[in-house]
Amino acid sequence: MKYLVIIAALAGGIVTSLLPVPGHTAPPVLTVYTYASFVSEWGPGPAIEKAFAAECGCELRFVGLEDGAALLSRLKLEGDKSTADVILGLDTSLTAEAQATGLLATHGIDTTAVDLTLPWSDPVFVPYDYGYFAFVYDSEALSAPPASLQALVADKNGPEIIIQDPRTSTPGLGLLLWLRQVFGEGDSDAWRALAPRIVTVTKGWSEAYGLFLEGEAPLVLSYTTSPAYHRHVEQTDRYRAAMFSEGHYQQVEVAARLAGSKQPRLAQQFLEFLLSPAVQDILPTSNWMLPAVNTGTPLPAAFSGEEVPGKALRFDSATVRNHRKQWISRWLQALTD
Repeated sequence: MKYLVIIAALAGGIVTSLLPVPGHTAPPVLTVYTYASFVSEWGPGPAIEKAFAAECGCELRFVGLEDGAALLSRLKLEGDKSTADVILGLDTSLTAEAQATGLLATHGIDTTAVDLTLPWSDPVFVPYDYGYFAFVYDSEALSAPPASLQALVADKNGPEIIIQDPRTSTPGLGLLLWLRQVFGEGDSDAWRALAPRIVTVTKGWSEAYGLFLEGEAPLVLSYTTSPAYHRHVEQTDRYRAAMFSEGHYQQVEVAARLAGSKQPRLAQQFLEFLLSPAVQDILPTSNWMLPAVNTGTPLPAAFSGEEVPGKALRFDSATVRNHRKQWISRWLQALTD
């Protein structure tokens, strides 16, 4: 009987603790779909979450998915039943396709301060950072990296590489578009030439880069800014970007609010917050990308200047929307021939 009394008292305490506190209202919740590395402990997500919560008096909830392409798939799958208020981490290769879903709302934000080296004007998507795809190499394993994409493809005895899947990964799609820019209709032949030296094709960037650091291949598809991480955090110049004479494909990462958001005011506030110094100044050393807005704060010394190549390559988003499935099919066929 004594134990029953104790259990009853504990149960009563639990029930009481679950009752709402008089006069207390739970803060509103803003749900942001993004990619996994953004919300990792070393990514910008935790710092942004803390700073925005202090400003908005709300709870910011990140949902981390595999990669940018996975975000688009999730958006299409959930449709107007999505619980997301904001989607963060698509890039310009996917924006037209995302906008065609009809699930996104215009932002109405002044983006004249955005500086991406290429002009920006979009009523739906707010750019928050940008970068350029590159093959990062281990200088201790590869002393003479290729100087062009043409050279990388043509050298049958060249280094092995690790890449990402264009169906699930925005870097993987970026490489697909990069080859299309350089080789045109000859992209299938380029993929066939490269295929024997592809060690693996991963679903996302994190897995690919981890395998590279473990020594699985001397080259990995990443960004021109990736070596800055190693210089800044590890104080080593071992990992470097192979700069290519044809130029490098530019990636602009964007965010947008959902038309069906239950927190439209907070979603709008969050998009504006992304362009503020509170976010822009931390992105170089947390997301290891270049900030979309020049706040006047110089980049850390670890950024050497090679992060912005002499020539930026990019397809417009409508072209990618119209040809993405066809180009991916050509890629699949070339790798399986």
